[in-house]
Amino acid sequence: MKGISHFITGVAIATFFPEVVRAGGVGSLLPVLGGIGGILPDTIDFKFARYWEKFSVEIDPGREPDAEKIADALVVAMREAYETGKDCNLIAHTIRMGPDLWREYAIRFIPDSDEISVRIGPLVNTGQVPYAGSEIAGVQEVRRKVGVPVSNTYSEEYRINIFSGPTFRFAREGDRLVVHFLDWHHRWTHSLILALGVGLAIGLLVGLLTGDWTMAGWGGVVTWLGFSGHVLEDQLGHMGSNLFWPLTKKRIPGPGLIHASDAIPNFLTVWTSVALILFNLDRFSGAARLLPAHYLLFAVGAPWLILGGIYVLGKIREAHLRSSAESARQTERIAEAEQVEMA
Repeated sequence: MKGISHFITGVAIATFFPEVVRAGGVGSLLPVLGGIGGILPDTIDFKFARYWEKFSVEIDPGREPDAEKIADALVVAMREAYETGKDCNLIAHTIRMGPDLWREYAIRFIPDSDEISVRIGPLVNTGQVPYAGSEIAGVQEVRRKVGVPVSNTYSEEYRINIFSGPTFRFAREGDRLVVHFLDWHHRWTHSLILALGVGLAIGLLVGLLTGDWTMAGWGGVVTWLGFSGHVLEDQLGHMGSNLFWPLTKKRIPGPGLIHASDAIPNFLTVWTSVALILFNLDRFSGAARLLPAHYLLFAVGAPWLILGGIYVLGKIREAHLRSSAESARQTERIAEAEQVEMA
């Protein structure tokens, strides 16, 4: 989820404690500590952890990208990881054409097959908006067989366009080659055990700075819960998290209910968090005016029912379109093969 969603979730969690609300009412920043806890996991990942990652293979397409060369490089890296049993960390660099101009290309790990494909796309600006007519004439999707069974743990297609490119870790697990996306992300920083440690550290720091150990205790609690809320929200996605680091070393896959960039889940998270903050401020005010059942039904339940329904229907439609597109591609391949045989 987006940073604002995690931050406001942490603040909302903090407001469930009347002591924290009352402290906030006299100028304390305790509720904000919940929000800080909520954004800490991604802050550590994107400001520090990503720069510690080392890559054994780097794909740099250059300003005149060749889909065949990119596909061949991917296949070589994947086969080597499978045959040697040694993990391969790979980064696919972006193609910068100017100050606000990038050449997009896409990598697909084709479901239920041992194939990958690469497609060179249009020019885009930094807002990822494509320029009409900027595609390279005559360029088609290039497909390659990896030759080993492949399991992809995240998206089917990765569009590589702006800033730094995506990273993958290819790891042999049993008789399959598993593709892990952004392996440096959602690992040790997304741990419920680390959340507890961070909460204790922040609580101790608040106590040493203020001398108020009651406030320190609440500071530690809301930071711990905000951090944990972030981890559990992210666990709903595809990537999963290493929930029990340092006891475990691998991410536990998520159910794939949402993507981090999905608009409706992010909106619902922010909306619900704000609604709960207002609800908690009201009920701990000493002169509550909101009727709990009515408020929660209309302010929380109705948006989830309406927008949640729209989101689910949209996902079903996307899955149907992907299935239809793959069927069309399969038909094309069969027709091409028949033409080759006839020739």
